Amino acid sequence: MKLYMFQVAPNPTRVRLYLAEKAAGGTTIPVEQVSVNLPKGEQRKPEHLARNPLGRLPILELDDGLCLTESLAIIEYLEELYPEPPVIGRTAIERARVRELERIIELGILAPIGRIIHATNSPIGLPPNPPLAEHFRKVLPEAARLIDQRLSDGRAFVAGDYPSIADCTLAASLQFARFGKVELDPQWQHLLRWDTAYRARAVAQSVLVL
Repeated sequence: MKLYMFQVAPNPTRVRLYLAEKAAGGTTIPVEQVSVNLPKGEQRKPEHLARNPLGRLPILELDDGLCLTESLAIIEYLEELYPEPPVIGRTAIERARVRELERIIELGILAPIGRIIHATNSPIGLPPNPPLAEHFRKVLPEAARLIDQRLSDGRAFVAGDYPSIADCTLAASLQFARFGKVELDPQWQHLLRWDTAYRARAVAQSVLVL
């Protein structure tokens, strides 16, 4: 299998963190990581569009040539093939809670950060849009405060006592914020504490570059 990705891009990063978490737990998934240079426009080349007509990343190309194109679909597929150690939850309620938190982070933190960056200094050349950036600066605190509150009990990971895809998405989001110079409110002390602790782990250091 091949994972088409680009460093710092948040959606490929969360899949790469997922793979690293699995490996740290004792399951190395045989996936070759292939870089596609987004700033140089390699995602618009015919060979890439043949894999994903939307020209986006990540893409998981299976051994038979079939391609999966959405990060959560890729993760869910790999989790079914390699269920141990679980990174989506051990029980029905744990899986529901992990998915709930991951969606809150994706829609409420990752999406606003992405909108702010692409509306101010887009790495792929989108035009500036200051009103859009300002709107999402007002949206971002809502979910960030919620996750900060969830982390206020001192837990090591977003969903409890073991790493999950919620951590992968949050770490990818905050790396993208650092890349795009989106500042986090220092009042989110529990979120910032989690960020420092997660980035100190060998798993994170094997994937994150910022």
